[in-house]
Amino acid sequence: MRRIKKGDDVIVMTGKDKGKRGSVLRLTGDGRAYVNDINVIKKHVRANPNTGESGGIIEKEAPIHLSNLALYNPAKKAGDRIGYKTLEDGRKVRYFKSNDEVIDLA
Repeated sequence: MRRIKKGDDVIVMTGKDKGKRGSVLRLTGDGRAYVNDINVIKKHVRANPNTGESGGIIEKEAPIHLSNLALYNPAKKAGDRIGYKTLEDGRKVRYFKSNDEVIDLA
């Protein structure tokens, strides 16, 4: 079970986007995540007339390492650490360590 999953609301802890919040778009296998409107880069793209793509400069999200992200706790209004516990029905869930609020009850 991962600490950060697709769709989680995260906050950036370090780097040029420190303090910004976004939701995780996708995760890579090497411990990085694509976050909505975080770590945006400009990429020069060549036109491809065969596929109908126009060239130019596009902006897109680059991956950011998971160690630079923290799950956003709305009760604390800040990033928080994550723990795991097993409920009475046997489900393993994530919870915020500061206030013991369960994240994965949905």
